[in-house]
Amino acid sequence: MEDRKELIRAVKFTLFSASAGLIQIGVTFLIAHFLIPEDELYWIPYLIGLVCSVVYNFTVNRKFTFHSAANVPVAMAKVFAFYCVFTPLSTLWVRYFTETLHWNEIVVQAGTMLINFVTEYLFTRFVVFRNQIDNDGSVS
Repeated sequence: MEDRKELIRAVKFTLFSASAGLIQIGVTFLIAHFLIPEDELYWIPYLIGLVCSVVYNFTVNRKFTFHSAANVPVAMAKVFAFYCVFTPLSTLWVRYFTETLHWNEIVVQAGTMLINFVTEYLFTRFVVFRNQIDNDGSVS
């Protein structure tokens, strides 16, 4: 029964993460092309899109995937700490692989998104909501 719950949890996390990725791409695109059209300021819409994506993903996964009544500010601070490490590291390796090694940008972004997905799931499951899963009174 526990294995089945974990599988369902992983599938939900995957689906919500995919929708969060769409939110990030959409928000970034809209802001970059309509509000801040200059290429050298691309980091601004990227950061806004990333924040929107992370907040959405955290919110829906807390409620529907992990069914957690954990202290939201504490849990969100943990997610913020994760991104304080992941964002600069991923920015450095994306730049290195695309600008120094001349790898295809789409391949590098896809790999980065996969690494982000796996590490975020593990961090969220085993750090953020570690002992506070299935405690909001809802049925999974």
